[in-house]
Amino acid sequence: MPDVSVELVSNLIEGGKKPSVAAIQGLALGGGLELTMGCHARISTPEAQLGLPELTLGVIPGFGGTQRLPRLVGLPKAIEMMLQSKFITSKEGKERGLVDALCSSDDLVKMSRLWALEIANYRKPWLPSLARTDRLGSLSEARSILSSARQQAKKVAGNLPQHQACLDVVEEGVLFGGHAGVQKEAKIFKELVLSPTSKALVHAFFAQRLTTKVPGVTNVQLKPRKIRKIAVIGGGLMGSGIATALLVSNTSVVLKEVNPQFLQRGQKMIAANLEGLVKRGSLTMDKMNKAMSLLKGALDYSDFKDVDMVIEAVIEKVPLKQSIFLDIEKVCPPHCILATNTSTIDLNVVGEKTNSQDRIIGAHFFSPAHIMPLLEIVRTEKTSPQAILDLITVGKMIKKVPVVVGNCTGFAVNRTFFPYTQGSHLLVSIGIDVFRIDRVISSFGMPMGPFQLQDLAGYGVALAVKDIYATAFGTRNLDSDLVDLMVENGRQGTLPNLFLLFQCCWS
Repeated sequence: MPDVSVELVSNLIEGGKKPSVAAIQGLALGGGLELTMGCHARISTPEAQLGLPELTLGVIPGFGGTQRLPRLVGLPKAIEMMLQSKFITSKEGKERGLVDALCSSDDLVKMSRLWALEIANYRKPWLPSLARTDRLGSLSEARSILSSARQQAKKVAGNLPQHQACLDVVEEGVLFGGHAGVQKEAKIFKELVLSPTSKALVHAFFAQRLTTKVPGVTNVQLKPRKIRKIAVIGGGLMGSGIATALLVSNTSVVLKEVNPQFLQRGQKMIAANLEGLVKRGSLTMDKMNKAMSLLKGALDYSDFKDVDMVIEAVIEKVPLKQSIFLDIEKVCPPHCILATNTSTIDLNVVGEKTNSQDRIIGAHFFSPAHIMPLLEIVRTEKTSPQAILDLITVGKMIKKVPVVVGNCTGFAVNRTFFPYTQGSHLLVSIGIDVFRIDRVISSFGMPMGPFQLQDLAGYGVALAVKDIYATAFGTRNLDSDLVDLMVENGRQGTLPNLFLLFQCCWS
């Protein structure tokens, strides 16, 4: 845990007469980056990543980062990096003033020594980071930037105390100087690190890293197989999203649909997904073109003869899924993993007519699949450890958080959401306004309310799983006709139409 003595280390380095130059390679995150900012200069390899992600753990930077980062990269960029826990490359760091020079890893130590000698001989200028004010702007500009940041933080993290606390500490330094800022930083850090929010987020941090350690799978000396080509069955919202995630990771994808019109629609959705990533700055045009070149459309199973994995992503209809699995078992190679993106259906039912029980596994993505990080990996009692390991590896390859769960109706996530959704529909059934329910849930801290979430996902999914939940949960299931009424009235998933529906329902 950082304390004043730890911060004094950075202050001693910064104020020392003997030059200190940080040589950065790989990751310089959190306290590591804060320590480098106390040095006289920072030399880095071009691909190194720099950032202060402490807010994801419910705390703020505790080694002087709230004060030195704004003074090196400017207030707007520093706030963005801290509040969004956003990493930057050292190349951008050089452009922003965080890094003094770039060089190859072979020359890193040599270059750092040369810089130290240049500083010692007064041939390189040096000003302590904490003493700089040239990048903070005028007081009125700083106040405006901080005010905007506070408003944005309220929208995206209204119930998380560390965001406003971080801005409080930054403002302290702007108003009263860097040394006053680091003193307040140490005080606030100690308060936050003991808070329930921080304890919960630290628990989530370590829990997330444990998800890829599965007894009987990752500890039995199995090696993941190469997954070079994956077939996706169904080019709708979910299938196109899954295909997009795979293509971005340089995996060849065969997208199968039932007719040319649906196939063309799926390909257009994938192209739109990729274009969206380009607009967001997370994908270059060259990589987008490369991704599209890895996509092949298909109307039959002739291209499935050499795939390493199939991910079925069609509507939640048991007979349809069973038919598909019978077909792909016949045409796919013996090593091919047979995965389904079902969100609720028992996998034993999906694959009960096949002879490949050891290869059948659930790969449940969340919409939009190319953006949402969670991948629910569903295992049956017969799923082989090799298939589980391979899907975990694919999940990490496409930058998802793979979580292995057991096989039951709804699995882990939707089984958790079941009472949440049921509760919201129960409230509606006794006359509570849907917009009020969504507002209360949003105010509590959820990104959106249950009805907005259901609307965003589309009502086709809700209708498809309705009977499955009724069968599985019996009297625990609330038989709400809300979604049926929406669809009957032509409402397929547009929020403004909710009001019209409820006018109809309560008239």
